Amino acid sequence: MKPESRSTRVCPVELAGSLDSFLRRLVQNPRRILKPYILPGMTILDLGCGPGFFTIEIAKMLNCSGKVIAADLQEGMLEKVKTKISGTQLEKKIELHKCEADRIGVTSKVDFVLAFYVVHEVKDHIRLFEELRTILQPGGKILIIEPGFHVSLKSFEEMVRKFSESGFKVTARPKNLFSHSVLAQKD
Repeated sequence: MKPESRSTRVCPVELAGSLDSFLRRLVQNPRRILKPYILPGMTILDLGCGPGFFTIEIAKMLNCSGKVIAADLQEGMLEKVKTKISGTQLEKKIELHKCEADRIGVTSKVDFVLAFYVVHEVKDHIRLFEELRTILQPGGKILIIEPGFHVSLKSFEEMVRKFSESGFKVTARPKNLFSHSVLAQKD
């Protein structure tokens, strides 16, 4: 998951508050976005989890079973998640994972991957998609959502083409405000 340049490609920890705001929750409600895909007992990878905006809601949606792997390139983002869940029941359901500079590095098999506003931060999409294929269970799904205000439709469609060529079957194009989205399944 090597970014082209940390200062221009990856959202810095100092801006984490903007990723976890009440206003964002109104526009990008995690439960509304993820309800069709999350079932108790699943293992979910929240790729580029940031301060845990989606991670924490996913863990709650899993009820009493399953787990969330909160993966991020920045230790500071993982520390923010750790602080939020410390001493709570969610601590048992959320595994924190620091990605390496050029790979995710998760060895557990997962049922679902959420890549929310993160793929555009990765320089080598093909390498990312190939690694995601090794992480996903057969039949596993991945939801990629990219910011429409930052990623052009043409760039997004090029990314979807690479995604499909990497062996994922596009199954839907969910609507998300101000975003481009694709849902795909591993055969």
